[in-house]
Amino acid sequence: MSTLPRIEVAEVFAHALRGEACFFTAPGQDPLRVPIEEWARPVDDGDQAMLDLCEGATIDLGCGPGRLTVELGERGHCVLGVDVVYEAVLQTRRRGGVALRRDLFDRLPGEGRWDTALLADGNVGIGGDPVTLLARVRRLVGAGGRVVVEVASEHVRSTRLLARLECDCSASGHFPWAILGLGDVAPVAAAAGLVEIGRHRLDRERWVVVLQERDR
Repeated sequence: MSTLPRIEVAEVFAHALRGEACFFTAPGQDPLRVPIEEWARPVDDGDQAMLDLCEGATIDLGCGPGRLTVELGERGHCVLGVDVVYEAVLQTRRRGGVALRRDLFDRLPGEGRWDTALLADGNVGIGGDPVTLLARVRRLVGAGGRVVVEVASEHVRSTRLLARLECDCSASGHFPWAILGLGDVAPVAAAAGLVEIGRHRLDRERWVVVLQERDR
């Protein structure tokens, strides 16, 4: 068992955003290095293809250091990044993006009026229950709005787990997380009141699905 000091998940993540090596650990799984470099790099072709699916005013949920928020703004979208980690919000703002520190389950600006809600980089795992998360996100978009979600490939088994973050100087307590594979999108979306209207393969085995509220 780690003897590192325990601090809040958001604080450990902030350490990672400042350049400290950070690992995602869960029972029965090998530690995975948190890919901060991937989230902080310039947008690549896969990102561009995903952002092509975003229409109109877009809320980027779990925006991290803001590469997608900023790119959407440069494309001319009205865009807001949201993250619970203050360091992520600061880095997004330093890049020139607009971002708010807020839990996405709390009240957010523009509830029910966004054209697109974006869940990239595995953020569909936030809270450990994709059905609950997507039902919440569904309430953020307006009539005809869409939810753009990056998911794992069809070869990855969907799972819920208790994870923790561990950096060189500190570690978090356990928190719920989930992985949603492409093969499970349809029933999860249906349980959240959504229907899949498109799926797209990005580069490097990345997949994204576009969801919309049923009966709209």
